[in-house]
Amino acid sequence: MEELYPAIEPFRTGQLDVGDGHLVHWETSGNPDGKPVVVLHGGPGSGLTPLSRRHFDPSAYLIVQFDQRGSGRSTPSITEPEVDLSANTTWHLVADLELLREHLGIDRWQVFGGSWGATLALAYAETHPGRVSEIVLRGVFTARKSELDWIYRDGASRVYPDAWGDYLAPIPEAERDDPLAAYHRLAYHPDRGVREAAAIAWSAWEGAIVSLVPQPSYLQNYSRPGFALSFARIALHYFSHGAWLDDGQLIRDAAKLTGIPGVLVQGRYDVVCPPITAWELHQAWPGSELQLLNTAGHAVNDLGVLAGLRAATDRFR
Repeated sequence: MEELYPAIEPFRTGQLDVGDGHLVHWETSGNPDGKPVVVLHGGPGSGLTPLSRRHFDPSAYLIVQFDQRGSGRSTPSITEPEVDLSANTTWHLVADLELLREHLGIDRWQVFGGSWGATLALAYAETHPGRVSEIVLRGVFTARKSELDWIYRDGASRVYPDAWGDYLAPIPEAERDDPLAAYHRLAYHPDRGVREAAAIAWSAWEGAIVSLVPQPSYLQNYSRPGFALSFARIALHYFSHGAWLDDGQLIRDAAKLTGIPGVLVQGRYDVVCPPITAWELHQAWPGSELQLLNTAGHAVNDLGVLAGLRAATDRFR
């Protein structure tokens, strides 16, 4: 963990009214006059974390974080089944980013994200390339059908058959040919007990496979009911709709990023987001740099990941 900068606290926080009845929680840390960077959390639904601001030199960067709609301290919460999700899509989040940038008086900012955060980073940057100074991505994910099938239908299951058995356990035998659809039904079941059990099993699957060497702490954290319910319900909402993207759109449109410096930090043995996606994005994005780490899976603390991220943010500061 020596590749992280020391822990810091936000110097300013707020709630931004982004419309549709949503208030988005945001916070800034580091140097108020520094180089702006916006940090996009994963999931979708996981919420911002204090660790993520430690990828940046606090004397050089103005670090912006926010909880995406339905996540963390943003409201309304998604934990109850009656919450209307019609105004919680990828394109609502892209619009929220622009509102937040304008609210904070920032002209251009670096965009930093991992996993789902990488998906949102690409969607935003391809929509507003003139507002992006650089992009740093970890564990690249673009929400293609092939990527979703790999983790939730057939692929990762062949690497972790034991954890896959636990993942399938809540699903009736007749529905196991489409686990994504089955879990979406269970996570929005009217019985709270059914919802919570399904959310924990869904979330625990990712916790079991996220790091190159399985770490009990990940499984424990992903299995916490308070985290799992929000994480599973938002992720299933997004993934059941293909994240409102044309299949392959973010790689197809990567030429829009021409001229924006970008670094892709990718574990070669990432079972959650296999490196083929990072490779194909790199091929389609002129001038991007791909770092394939032979010592890492998907987890941010797998060997080499933190060092790769810090080298990128230090270079761009």
